[in-house]
Amino acid sequence: MVLLGRIAFAALTAALGLGLAGANEARADWKPQKPVEFVVPAGTGGGADQMARMIQGIVQKNSLMDQPIVVINKAGGAGAEGFLDVKASAGNSHKIIITLSNLFTTPLATKLPFNWKDLTPVAMLALDNFVLWVNASSPYQTAAEYIQAAKAEGAKFSMGGTGSKQEDQIITAAIEQSASVKFTYVPFKGGGEVATQLVGGHVNSTVNNPIEAVSHWQAGTLRPLCVFAAKPLDGEMWGKIPPCKEAGLDVEYQMLRGIFMPPGVKPEEVKFYVDLFKKVAQTPEWREFIAKGAFTDTIMTGDEYKAWLAKAEEMHKTLMANAGFLPSN
Repeated sequence: MVLLGRIAFAALTAALGLGLAGANEARADWKPQKPVEFVVPAGTGGGADQMARMIQGIVQKNSLMDQPIVVINKAGGAGAEGFLDVKASAGNSHKIIITLSNLFTTPLATKLPFNWKDLTPVAMLALDNFVLWVNASSPYQTAAEYIQAAKAEGAKFSMGGTGSKQEDQIITAAIEQSASVKFTYVPFKGGGEVATQLVGGHVNSTVNNPIEAVSHWQAGTLRPLCVFAAKPLDGEMWGKIPPCKEAGLDVEYQMLRGIFMPPGVKPEEVKFYVDLFKKVAQTPEWREFIAKGAFTDTIMTGDEYKAWLAKAEEMHKTLMANAGFLPSN
């Protein structure tokens, strides 16, 4: 009877073990069971929107996920609408968000009840660059020539950019401090509109991302003067643009293109998206997109990504304080 009890116990233990193994396997193999909402906290046509829609197409074309990705723009309040929506979606593994530096700048400028730590970091996809652009019909061939002319005109020269107290205006303020020049900053809703306004001659210059202006450059309507990077960008075309430091502008800035999930999601759910974006990054379509948009290709996950985010937050606090963009208490 004791032997039978031991046999029964062993059988029960084995059955439980198989059950637990099956459960663990199921958790390890988690995947979305319905369409995934891909939030863009910015307007249509800008760099974040273009990247999100490129990812959407790559995933669909290469059958990287059973369920579709649905891109939704929530740009209100300089991205606050999107961030607060994802923050409020705790535990929702069918929602992700692509971020830019408004992840830091919007809360700092507006005292928004939000911090990047309210979300779950998934992966850094790339770092985006900024270029000083002018209309191709303008006489300026170098950044030094343009800055000299802007000095002579006082604040008559205008700089178009996306939003207020965001990346574009932070860079504009840094240019003003570095070169002792003053611009009239003109905010627009998105990077696509910023480029269009420069093509139309409604502003004198912009600091658009490469992907937002490259088609206009190729069409011969815009001219790049310098890039706000420490060294020339990769690629035969982009490599011809000199770093702004060579023109006497001591300004460097790169912008996050990263993915987050809502708070309270499970590790196996995060792992699915980490693996998904690693697969995206290996496709020829992504490689072409990165090259065309002159992105700095930087895949980062886990603790390394979190450490980078913490440093970037402190950097933006300093930049915005120097520009006078932090609200007074």
